[in-house]
Amino acid sequence: MTEPRLAHVQCLSARGLHRMAYWEWGAADNPRVLVCVHGLTRQGRDFDTLARELSSEYRVVCPDVVGRGQSDGLADPAGYGIPTYVADMVTLVARLNVPQVDWVGTSMGGLIGLMLASLPGSPVRRLVLNDVGPALQASALQRIGTYVGVPAHWPTVEAAADALWAISQGFGPHTREQWLALTRPQLKADGAGFKPHYDPGIAVPFRAVTGEVAAAGEAALWAAYDRITAPTLLLRGAESDLLSPETALAMTQRGPRAQLHTLPGVGHAPTLVADDQRAVVRAFLLGP
Repeated sequence: MTEPRLAHVQCLSARGLHRMAYWEWGAADNPRVLVCVHGLTRQGRDFDTLARELSSEYRVVCPDVVGRGQSDGLADPAGYGIPTYVADMVTLVARLNVPQVDWVGTSMGGLIGLMLASLPGSPVRRLVLNDVGPALQASALQRIGTYVGVPAHWPTVEAAADALWAISQGFGPHTREQWLALTRPQLKADGAGFKPHYDPGIAVPFRAVTGEVAAAGEAALWAAYDRITAPTLLLRGAESDLLSPETALAMTQRGPRAQLHTLPGVGHAPTLVADDQRAVVRAFLLGP
């Protein structure tokens, strides 16, 4: 299968209903389901390479988190946050009509998976956290804050790719072809050019986080992590500025005692396009 199917599911938020889009690979009747969830400003097509490879083993489902890609935006940007995203994923899993799913989450998608896996009766069977954990480095959040939600417009896909590459060095080495493939779904046609394919409102709650709120959030995430019982793989880019070595080590010693795999030559966050990165994920998901 070379291209995914696009579907939508209705989800509930405080101001009404919104449609969440998801991209689906593999046989629609395969009871073995893998959910792959992207980072803060990204969208589900980030996982095309991984999903294409695993579609012979899984029904692979890659949602566009609300406010991104083909999904609706929220009427109230204050709703952009992990509680809303987790609730949407519960609705998605119910739509898929399977008792269990495996989960690959990059950055924000990992936090969504962490919280879902911590719930009593969670459907998450195996969990892959891609360069994220309960404690996030403030300097990385400040770096991300310099571009998230900032208006941008590019005349061509190539110009957009260059601009996005300038803020995405942590993704590690990519060929021009690979980077263009990751860039195209990130763009929305806008007049004579292109703009980012996400609602700038996602930046509103991100920028409203204070030190006190961040500390409370970290405590809640550690408490959730300690409740996880699913086998967990933690990927860390060796040069990551978001997930510190100390946090990664602590995640191997508490909660689900994650298996830690450090990826050389990559920061935040590995795109799972490179062969060696996909091999690690595949071995964990399909292993005994």
